[in-house]
Amino acid sequence: MNRADYDRYLACFNAKDYDGVLSFWADEFDLAFAGYHFRTKAEVRDFYAFFHQYATESVNVTAFQGGDEMVALEAVVRLEGIRELTQETLEAQGLGRLVGLQVGQVVEIPQYIHYHLQDGKIVRAGCAIA
Repeated sequence: MNRADYDRYLACFNAKDYDGVLSFWADEFDLAFAGYHFRTKAEVRDFYAFFHQYATESVNVTAFQGGDEMVALEAVVRLEGIRELTQETLEAQGLGRLVGLQVGQVVEIPQYIHYHLQDGKIVRAGCAIA
């Protein structure tokens, strides 16, 4: 995956085009962040459909290295609360390790994001706070 490919992926993500995002993923994969693992497209879609009811989210890539088998990047993930997201709501969704957001609250999280690719599709991804 080169930078132009990733920019297309990111444009889908930033536009909340979940079908577009998931078209970059293999049928079998592991997406890990904040101690959670998502292994189906339905799980990813459900998570983001839930989360994006409460926050706008965008990703700004600050460093990128791509190839046929792996992509590694540094980015700043920006979250802005658009609806109160309480800890109780997160816990009810099984997401108690995440932190709630207030309306108007902005959080910028520097991250390292690492993808493994197979046949041009993402098969594994991990995110770590920088």
